[in-house]
Amino acid sequence: MPPDPLTMMPGQLLARGVSRHFASLGWVTVEELVPTRGLRVDVMALGPKGEIWVVECKSSRADFMSDSKWEGYLEWCDRFFWAVDDGFPTDLLPEESGLIIADSYDAEILRMAPEDKLAPARRKVMIQKFATHAARRLHVLRDPGAGLSV
Repeated sequence: MPPDPLTMMPGQLLARGVSRHFASLGWVTVEELVPTRGLRVDVMALGPKGEIWVVECKSSRADFMSDSKWEGYLEWCDRFFWAVDDGFPTDLLPEESGLIIADSYDAEILRMAPEDKLAPARRKVMIQKFATHAARRLHVLRDPGAGLSV
């Protein structure tokens, strides 16, 4: 059963809106993917041409100020974005990254992130991680007692 929006955390609601927006563009997304030990991206989006974008969802100033790992995400994607709601103080966010305004239903890209293309070998690894993560999530949804973790 899908999560109830009434019980989702603010960052999860932003991720939902971001994922809906990407779906409307023909992209697919996964949430909470671990590209490497010690990092977990909020949303990873995979485009129709193999583009890989990472979106970090921040629900408040305190949430942003407590995150010092975001720069570690840059080496795992072609473009990096922040997703925040329309009341977030966007002047806190680094201008050299993308900006998405989102709510739980949709999102809009306000500032495109600069592109820094992944090396082909890294792209292959990330697409495999994306596929594995998505397959495990689907398996757990269909068979919660299977003993898999996501």
